[in-house]
Amino acid sequence: ARRLRAVPPPCPAAGVSQVTVRDALNQALDEELERDERVFLLGEEVAQYDGAYKISRGLWKKYGDKRVIDTPISEMGFTGIAVGAAMAGLRPVCEFMTFNFSMQAIDQVINSAAKTCYMSAGSITVPIVFRGPNGASAGVAAQHSQCFAAWYGHCPGLKVVSPWSSEDAKGLLKASIRDDNPVVMLENELLYGVPFEMSEQAQSKDFVVPIGKAKIERQGTHVTLVSHSRPVGHCLEAAVVLAKEGVECEVINLRTIRPMDIETVESSVVKTNHLVTVEGGWPQFGVGAEICARIMEGSAFNYLDAPAVRVTGADVPMPYAKILEDNCLPQVKDIIFAVKKALNI
Repeated sequence: ARRLRAVPPPCPAAGVSQVTVRDALNQALDEELERDERVFLLGEEVAQYDGAYKISRGLWKKYGDKRVIDTPISEMGFTGIAVGAAMAGLRPVCEFMTFNFSMQAIDQVINSAAKTCYMSAGSITVPIVFRGPNGASAGVAAQHSQCFAAWYGHCPGLKVVSPWSSEDAKGLLKASIRDDNPVVMLENELLYGVPFEMSEQAQSKDFVVPIGKAKIERQGTHVTLVSHSRPVGHCLEAAVVLAKEGVECEVINLRTIRPMDIETVESSVVKTNHLVTVEGGWPQFGVGAEICARIMEGSAFNYLDAPAVRVTGADVPMPYAKILEDNCLPQVKDIIFAVKKALNI
């Protein structure tokens, strides 16, 4: 791993600090636990061990057993407890050690949390956050490498967010905890230790990122790249390489999967006339497939000069061997190839 230089970059903006995604999530949890006594965190090893990924470091010592709760290895059980607590007026944050384990509790997430507000004619809200690492990590093979963005994004009644940067992580988690609907927050394990610049505003206790609003990470004129979570970084890397060849990419960080900010994508496509979607999940019925369908159904379709191109994970269970794993996930070279295909260059 690359070591961070101790010397700060030249002429940093006032109040800007380097903050890892892990620390941004920890800040968000700390601030919301302090702000609202109804908020509590539960999950496997979140308390005395400080969290499997140290997201909840120090919170058990600060807030005690009633606010930060270690659970048995029983996802269906503790997720059901959390959903019931939300129905009763509390605001639980339910951590899955990975979202692959949420399959043990998917009945509670979909049938209990997502549908209750509708089935009760709005009389029962379920203000709960389901959060944890999603998608591929490294070397954890088929059963621990799935992206659940399309799974949960398919379900009405849920909101689904997928942060990339530290600002995304903190702002979206705080917004999710304050939301009166069940929110699935899909983090990425490989991003936890990555530092991002955070402004003074983003580090304030009042900072939230609105759910349902994408962010343009880089302005461009030739092609629109739309992504979420870790592949946003790959898109930005590809954009730097392509800029040297005279191709200016506009990079959109979706931030939210459901409700999807298709308006931002449409406005960009109207400007660039080309679209490439990038995701780590499987291609069939994926996030990229939904974006392409929505663009085709809307007025932005008339502005496309070429078919949209999808860059996705390979349509196979994740292999264990590293070289095969690398070839199953979108790489910068794959994005560059897709852009050149879209632009016919």
